[in-house]
Amino acid sequence: MGVYVMLTKLTEKGRKVVKENPERIDAVNKRVESLGVNILSQYALFGPYDFVNILKADNDEVVMKVAIDLTASGKMEILTLTAVHIDTFIEQMKRLSAE
Repeated sequence: MGVYVMLTKLTEKGRKVVKENPERIDAVNKRVESLGVNILSQYALFGPYDFVNILKADNDEVVMKVAIDLTASGKMEILTLTAVHIDTFIEQMKRLSAE
């Protein structure tokens, strides 16, 4: 299982939906989880992105499916990043430097 950071920016259409019905966020979260992704943490942001989600999924393809599903409505834009736990990163760097 991998960990992913998903940054979400609402479009004008998406901002209108959230303003009129903020509970819609819960419905989106249920949809994400129904597609096989666990939401580990979620925060609203002030800045160029509106939300950050820390996700756990079996593989990149599952996260890609979620990103396409969520953006298809035109209510949001998404940037998804693969995250590597720092302990794993350090171990990998040790192995690489030993080669």
